[in-house]
Amino acid sequence: MVHPRPRSHNERFRIVEYRYLGNSGLKISEITYGNWLTHGSQVENDIATQCVHAALDAGITTFDTADVYANTKAEQVLGDALKGQRRSSLEIFTKVYWPTGPKGPNDSGLSRKHIMESIDGSLERLGTDYVDLYQAHRYDYETPLEETMQAFADVVSAGKALYIGVSEWTADQIREGHALSKEMGFQLISSQPQYNMLWRVIEDQVIPACEELGISQVVWSPIAQGVLTGKYKPGQPFPEGSRATDENGGANAVSRFLNDEVLTAVQGLEPIAKDHGLTMAQLAIAWVLANPNVATALVGASRPEQIASNVGAAGVKLEADALEAIDAVIGHLAERDPAKTVSPETRPS
Repeated sequence: MVHPRPRSHNERFRIVEYRYLGNSGLKISEITYGNWLTHGSQVENDIATQCVHAALDAGITTFDTADVYANTKAEQVLGDALKGQRRSSLEIFTKVYWPTGPKGPNDSGLSRKHIMESIDGSLERLGTDYVDLYQAHRYDYETPLEETMQAFADVVSAGKALYIGVSEWTADQIREGHALSKEMGFQLISSQPQYNMLWRVIEDQVIPACEELGISQVVWSPIAQGVLTGKYKPGQPFPEGSRATDENGGANAVSRFLNDEVLTAVQGLEPIAKDHGLTMAQLAIAWVLANPNVATALVGASRPEQIASNVGAAGVKLEADALEAIDAVIGHLAERDPAKTVSPETRPS
């Protein structure tokens, strides 16, 4: 059963609901607009701006980017698209870790030098004095964690970021980082992992640790790079212009799901989606939002109308019978090994 939230006349354009991020007072939209693989690369700037405005019209107030996306161009495009908006009505997230710029020896990682220089660059490109959430985009094995966390503490103290989060850290790394953050006067409040019906590696260790510590999940790839929309058919060529055909736009990321066994199972989700009045993409997004430790699902768009479709998952409550039906169709194919949460052993260059 699905119970859509009743809406008043004043909420006609305010579709998205809001959730607290971790054990903090910060509320964010349950669907976040993310611009990985699109802004500054796949999508022309005017279309990107239209997508951002469509997200705002739908009630999305939370926007996620990273300095590495399109080698800093994505931040610039997002900043330009948000010009003229009331800053205090937005939650802007960005990240640091991967190489940017000329990719010199200190242009990656979580050293104090890279963090301090990167936050200033991100703020300039985004056209803001602060970001709401600054995230460690991976774990840096080459920098002492104490150095990283002290740098984040100083970023917060300087008012350049209000909150700190991590992305693709293991449960042990999150625990250690959380303990250090508390010693240094701030608190980790978020984890940004990949999470969807087919990729469930955070369920065994990361989610329990985060529930204990007061940390929420900001999940990326809720529709498995498009696989869970059902557009990839078993035994058929990939649709022209899809991510699976774009070597520069995520083909490698989606390839793990593109086998006939998975694609056949995905087609079995269509009747469930129809029974609940949802598209398959909306079903996939609603599925991740059904996890109480998930604060928001990141969705991207290359066309404004995709936003309107994706936010149809907002406020949807999937009951136990729907979740059980989904598991019966696809649960046996999901990757669940917690060891799949990994960061590079050495800083990428």
